[in-house]
Amino acid sequence: MSEFRRDPVIGRWVIITTDRSRRPSDFIKECETEPEKVCPFCPGNEKMTPPSILVYNGEKHSDDSSKWSLRVVPNKYPALAVEGSLERQGEGMYDKISGIGAHEVIIESPDHNKGTGDLSDEHINDIFRAFRERILDLKRDIRFEYIIVFKNSGKAAGANLSHPHSQLIATPIIPRRVKGEMKGSLSYYEYKERCIFCDIIREEMSSASRIITENSDFVAFCPFASRSPFEVWVLPKNHGSHFESINDNDISKLSSIMKDVLKKLGKVLDNPPFNYTIHNSPLKEPNLPYYHWHIEIIPKLIQVAGFEWGTGFFINPTPPEEAAAALRESE
Repeated sequence: MSEFRRDPVIGRWVIITTDRSRRPSDFIKECETEPEKVCPFCPGNEKMTPPSILVYNGEKHSDDSSKWSLRVVPNKYPALAVEGSLERQGEGMYDKISGIGAHEVIIESPDHNKGTGDLSDEHINDIFRAFRERILDLKRDIRFEYIIVFKNSGKAAGANLSHPHSQLIATPIIPRRVKGEMKGSLSYYEYKERCIFCDIIREEMSSASRIITENSDFVAFCPFASRSPFEVWVLPKNHGSHFESINDNDISKLSSIMKDVLKKLGKVLDNPPFNYTIHNSPLKEPNLPYYHWHIEIIPKLIQVAGFEWGTGFFINPTPPEEAAAALRESE
């Protein structure tokens, strides 16, 4: 029988359709082939992108050098522009703000065909170090209120290029989705005087039915009210409200569990398209006792259609307990 499940953080309801449960093999599709073209992110094509903001390679090289392991560049077609002043205007009853922000691309590897799960632990460490470094740098700009770090992998997930990369966007306003998460977390804290995410970690580790993997500092599980099949959350076991505050040991443990989870998703679902997002506190907030940064990974296995758009409910045909078991048991 189908059931409604409520996300305890923001109060969103999802429908778990247990009567028509879908197995991992039901989601596997033939890979879409891309026509051959010159990739601007590959070594030797550095001049096809804007100049690097950050380069990792162990030593400094000029921007036209191919001797790099990771590059961060401004997005060539940015959603927001870093130049200019932040202006708010009214147009009758409507409000608008100038499109000020930052939009950067993290080119994760010189290897066109290696996904995150295929990289070495040290290389994945560099990816998360770059995220931290860029957030700390952009945080100094008083115009910015929030920074989102995200990865689109695969055409169905919104990636225009198959070369492994992730993105960062800084915005002058706090997104509504973030405000909802913060509000729900604060409401729970005011009632119980505990962080809701810390309680979720304790609950999940106690029941263990949705746990995928863990290490000394992080845990990965399919959330109770998963919006889509094989949705995964990765949380630090120790409370922390800002991703950019993590130390090098945290990054090492995070890299290890992310690699493990992405490899499991790739094996069970035949390398599906996916998105992951770092859910973080707003930039100008102090350390918060009620909010807990985390990463949400969503494989793109189903389409959001009219019912979802019209009601706000998500329909998930794979119970998270079954998804977690399939991922947990994969080698």
